[in-house]
Amino acid sequence: MNKVFLFLFLVGSFAFSIAPDPIRLRSEQFPFTPKEFYIAAVTDQRPDRGPVARLALVLNQAPQPVDLDKGVAISLHHFIDQGVRQNKALRPIAMRVRQCRVSETAVGNRVSGQFSFAVTFELLGKDDAGVTTSTRLTDYQGSATYTRPLGNLDVIESTIRQAVVSSLRSLNEYMKRESGRNEKLARSLKINFIDDTRITDDDTVHYNTARKLTWADFQAAPRQGSHYAAEVFTSFSYEGKSMVKDGIIILNLQAKAYMLKPSSWARSDARNAYALNHEQRHFDITKIIVERFKRKIHPDSLTLEDYNSITQYQFIESFREMSKMQTQYDDETNHSLNQPAQERWNQKIDAELRSLGVIK
Repeated sequence: MNKVFLFLFLVGSFAFSIAPDPIRLRSEQFPFTPKEFYIAAVTDQRPDRGPVARLALVLNQAPQPVDLDKGVAISLHHFIDQGVRQNKALRPIAMRVRQCRVSETAVGNRVSGQFSFAVTFELLGKDDAGVTTSTRLTDYQGSATYTRPLGNLDVIESTIRQAVVSSLRSLNEYMKRESGRNEKLARSLKINFIDDTRITDDDTVHYNTARKLTWADFQAAPRQGSHYAAEVFTSFSYEGKSMVKDGIIILNLQAKAYMLKPSSWARSDARNAYALNHEQRHFDITKIIVERFKRKIHPDSLTLEDYNSITQYQFIESFREMSKMQTQYDDETNHSLNQPAQERWNQKIDAELRSLGVIK
């Protein structure tokens, strides 16, 4: 009799040690069809990537670990694929699962459960080297509580399933709202250049073919120790503002070539037409560089993700180009003393201004 009792006890112990079935999400059709995105990837980003649930399964025993079938990433991705049409012509989105946890406590035959779910949605892309990039778009966080009989687990699966659907619904609403106005979701880039050609009476001369330099613009005192007859300070800059309209980033750039009167000077005995032409040509060179810079900035040379820094880089490169050309001009003309060289530069500068549409 004792041997029979022992045998039954062991059989019972083995029965209780059998691992519980994993949680399998039932397929369902989502109540919406995304028009702006598809879920290209689901990744498990939880700090603790163990089983998602600790469930009260046996009376008077501690909750047991139970996972989603095949794990979080595969299970959720399969559920989404089954529930919504994945149009891969749309924007690829990655779903990063940051939290998916079910915890339960039992009192007698009644079980109380808590569920928490958090995901981040990221836009996927590729950089110039073909490496996949991701841009964070929006987050979703939800939670639920429930009670269930000890032997009925249906509410657990449905709670997880509803959270996934709710997160995708939230993303769908975000994409419908933001797709036309959010820079992260822009599909193309348009550039508008505006030239600052104002004619003013302040201390700055903006380049304008109708407003040539005059000696009155050279307002600084001659630099002591300089062996030059005159010196003009010219430079260029740009300012930019962007906006998104109908999914297009519109980049409005204002470029200006300018001369600063308080930084430019000329000796009184050198104020003649020939010398003034030499200084005007320095200003013309600056305008040429501005036009070259403008032609470097076009949609094919920029990226949606990094157009601002690329524009800034091209500006710096153009600034170096300007310094080099100004130095070459002065070296070859010997600061206007070499008249044949000066004439060659006059013709060269006019030819490029003409080709750039600055003069006719």
